[in-house]
Amino acid sequence: MHNSKDSLIALSLKYQGNWDKMYKDLVAHKMPEDCFFDKVNNLECGVITMLDSGYPEQLKHVPKPPFVLYYYGNYSMLQEYRKNISVVGSRNNSEYGQKVTEELAGGLAEKGYTIVSGLALGIDAIAHQAAIDKGGRTVAVLGCGIDNFYLKTNEELFNLMKEQYLVISEYPEDTIPSPEHFPIRNRIIAGLSKTLIVTEASHHSGSIITALLALQGNADVMCVPYPAGQFSECNRLIMNGAILVESVDDVIDQMSPF
Repeated sequence: MHNSKDSLIALSLKYQGNWDKMYKDLVAHKMPEDCFFDKVNNLECGVITMLDSGYPEQLKHVPKPPFVLYYYGNYSMLQEYRKNISVVGSRNNSEYGQKVTEELAGGLAEKGYTIVSGLALGIDAIAHQAAIDKGGRTVAVLGCGIDNFYLKTNEELFNLMKEQYLVISEYPEDTIPSPEHFPIRNRIIAGLSKTLIVTEASHHSGSIITALLALQGNADVMCVPYPAGQFSECNRLIMNGAILVESVDDVIDQMSPF
């Protein structure tokens, strides 16, 4: 007889983290085949399920809470929800976007906040690196299998974060990244923090999706302003109620009390 935790992990392995397929089997009380239970005991990464006491409480309130999280690194970095700040932005960043991301992410990390992002090209990687450079904490949420990081450009950063920081994913093993994974992944980035900062965003970017998800979760959404004529989605978010921030002190002053 298999326990409930192992059953969740086995389902996740069977369906490569696909929430809808897992949910369908759970509702039908359909157990995965024994071969997937065999794989549970051979996982090299850490695993937390929503049945565990260490599962992030805040993730239980996002749309379709992940049943299982796979991770490498220091899982305790997720335990201080009040200290998490998500930083997201464009993959094709500008020099200005890089500068403000380094200042905000690095400055907040220096003050003891944990920087959460998606380890994508551009702003995500800049935010992670800025936190590391300032001796702070940082967490990456992947949109691919925990053992299948695909961005060669960020591979060195990924390996460093696996060893000394924290990398998590709801997708097991070598699950291939697909376009639909990344918008789904964004609900975790938004859900892990009470504050989300968009430092640069283009039209229809994943950052906008993450910001909307954060707003739905009653998080503080903050944006860096851009010069007129740059058609920045940050400015549009500010026009629609996001908080304008230009410095670390602005962010801290505007954070809602817990």
